[in-house]
Amino acid sequence: MLQRLTANRLACLLMAGLVPTLAPAQKAPDVENIVQEAMAGDHRSEAHRARDDARHPAESLAFMGWRPDMTVVEVWPSRGWYTEILAPITRENGIFYAANFAPTADRTPGWRKRQHKRYMEKLERRPAVYNHVVATPLAIPERTTIAPPGSADMVLTFRNVHDWMQAGYAPAMFDAMARALRPGGVLGVVEHRAPPGTSVAQMKATGYVTERHVVALAQSAGLSLEARSEINANPRDDHDHPAGVWTLPPTLRHCGQVLDNMRRDCKARYRAIGESDRMTLRFRKTP
Repeated sequence: MLQRLTANRLACLLMAGLVPTLAPAQKAPDVENIVQEAMAGDHRSEAHRARDDARHPAESLAFMGWRPDMTVVEVWPSRGWYTEILAPITRENGIFYAANFAPTADRTPGWRKRQHKRYMEKLERRPAVYNHVVATPLAIPERTTIAPPGSADMVLTFRNVHDWMQAGYAPAMFDAMARALRPGGVLGVVEHRAPPGTSVAQMKATGYVTERHVVALAQSAGLSLEARSEINANPRDDHDHPAGVWTLPPTLRHCGQVLDNMRRDCKARYRAIGESDRMTLRFRKTP
C-alpha cells in the first residue's frame, strides 16, 4: 500500500503519526580506525611507534571489545606505551584509570619509584592528551583499589603477569583487577606465551607464561575465559633464548653481554625474530 502513496500523502500520514517509523540502527564504532588515529598522534615517540607492527594495538583493542564510552583501567602502564593510545581514545566519552606503581608503598623498589615519576612527568608534559587520566597507586598488599569497585567496563594488562609471578603476588593482582570490574566487565590480558608443560620455575626465569597458568589465575579470581586470539602470536619465536624473553627486542639484554665486535650480529639475529610470541586472552566477570 505504501508504494502507491504519493510523497506528499505519505509525509502527511507520517506527521499525523498514522505510519510507523523505524529508528535508525546505531552504528557500531570503528574501533580499529579510532585507535589508528590515536597511534598517528604527534604525542607518541618514534621509539614507541617502532613497536606498532609487533603489538597490533588496533586489532588487540577491537578483539577486547573496547568502545569509546567505556571506563577502562590499564594496569602497570610502565613507560606508557599503551597509555599513549588509550588516553586519546578515552578522552571524549570514556574514563581512564592508570594503575601504576605506588611510590609511597613500603616495598616499592627505587627503580619503580623512578619509573613512576617519569610516567607522571609524561602525563604532565602533554595535558591536552593526558589531563583526564586518573592515576591510581597499585602495590600488593598495601594499595589494591585500582578503580572504584565494580566500576570498570574493561581492565587491560600487557606483558605483566610474569613480573607478578616473580614477585609472588599474581593471584592478588588478578583479585584486584576482578574487584574493579563491573559484573559482565572484561579483563584483557596480553602476555609472553610459554609452550604447554613449562614449569612455574621456568616461567619465572624466562618471562614466558603458559596460557593454562594465566587462565587458572583468572578463574581463581572469578573470571571466565571468553575468547583467545592469535593477533600477537609470533611463530618465529621458539621461546628458547639465553636471557629469556628479554633476549628479544626491544630489550635485547643478551646482546649487551657479548663482545663488542659481536654485538651488531647479535642484535640483527634477535631483531629478525622480532618481539615475543604472545597470548591474547579475553575474560569476563560473571554477571
